[in-house]
Amino acid sequence: MRLITFAVVLLLAATTVAQTKPAPNASPTKKATSTATVNWKAIHQSAIIVDTHADTTGRFLDEHFDPSNDAGFGHWDLARAKKGNLGAEFFSIWVDPEKFKGQYVQRAMDMIDSVYQTVAKHPNEMVMAYSAEDIRKARTGPHKRIAALIGLEGGHPIEGDMGLLRDYYRLGVRYMTLTWSNSLDWAQSSGDYKKDENGKIIDPGMTDYGRKIVMEMNRLGMIVDISHVSDRTFYNALTASRAPVIASHSSARALTDVPRNMTDDMLKALARNNGVVQVNFNCGFISNKYNQQSKQFAQDHPESIQKLHELEKQYDEGKIDENQLQSYQRQLQSQVPRPPMSDLIDHIDHIAKVAGVEHVGIGSDFDGVDCLPEGIDSVADLPKITEALAKRGYTAKQLDMILGGNLLRVFADVEKTARQIQAETNKDTREVVPIPPAKP
Repeated sequence: MRLITFAVVLLLAATTVAQTKPAPNASPTKKATSTATVNWKAIHQSAIIVDTHADTTGRFLDEHFDPSNDAGFGHWDLARAKKGNLGAEFFSIWVDPEKFKGQYVQRAMDMIDSVYQTVAKHPNEMVMAYSAEDIRKARTGPHKRIAALIGLEGGHPIEGDMGLLRDYYRLGVRYMTLTWSNSLDWAQSSGDYKKDENGKIIDPGMTDYGRKIVMEMNRLGMIVDISHVSDRTFYNALTASRAPVIASHSSARALTDVPRNMTDDMLKALARNNGVVQVNFNCGFISNKYNQQSKQFAQDHPESIQKLHELEKQYDEGKIDENQLQSYQRQLQSQVPRPPMSDLIDHIDHIAKVAGVEHVGIGSDFDGVDCLPEGIDSVADLPKITEALAKRGYTAKQLDMILGGNLLRVFADVEKTARQIQAETNKDTREVVPIPPAKP
């Protein structure tokens, strides 16, 4: 997604209904937390580190950003990725549902092309990847390259058409987030809940056609991503999917009570599915305190929020550039303290405890958010996460799993399931979502 603005963080804060206790520091290994028990630097350097969500794609396309240059206030460039020993990045294809209404496919194609063009400019540093094995090959041998993969954030760019879904797969899309913050004809999002006359959330979940989309993704070998979906859509997707699913950039609702995060019951269900939750680094998803402070700032400074809305409108109309908008966003952001990095580690730790260490990874949301926890300023800071987890007692094997091994396992399982389905029938469908009748 485009950078989450201060106003959106405030909206997330408004949905926070409870302050919950942080997860205890003890890791699943129950070892002492005062000193690292493993050589975390060596583990970090040897691991295949997979980040499942970066919005740098928008910079590639709209700013003509070349990652061989310094990212500036951004989070991702080649030098920083190498410093962080990043092994693979899923670049997000996020199409703004309002700004590009009627142009979803064209915008998605332009973004996909920008990833290919960027990789083509840097063949010694990057390589396109389409499978778990491609990622491993990119990180094997003396000359390691960053594996670049593509994830479609939100199902709206398929426009309800199975043929387009298959076309995206042919173009390299290897996961699709079923919804973004906008609901679709076939799936409810967590971002636009409606309420009945009694104030109860209405959550229709996923339609039969939505289940068929999930089944077709299984057949293709495209990973089903349940970040952004409503709770009922999540359970519907698990029921429909024969393959493990992922949450490409979500955190734990028990620690930070926002709809985008996953409840403990959801974490346990995803573990039974053998999937993986890739923890989001966004301040608004990892800290209740941050959300409360943001909400208070907005209440105390309505004129600042109004100015932000005006600048956002000017940006959308092309009257100001992104640097001007981001400058003001950063000015507002500095008024609310960033949460400590320990809050992020708490989320990884909590998910490891509830779902199992086999079911947690990292999905940063780099270049998609304007607030990261203290100490995490870019992809270069990934080693700090490894160090912090090691200090909590995680073993070398567990660290390797969290950094990328779990995602690689799920990716390979999705591919295996696809081969099984194709061997059974190889059927597909060319149905599209029926157009609803016109309102009288």
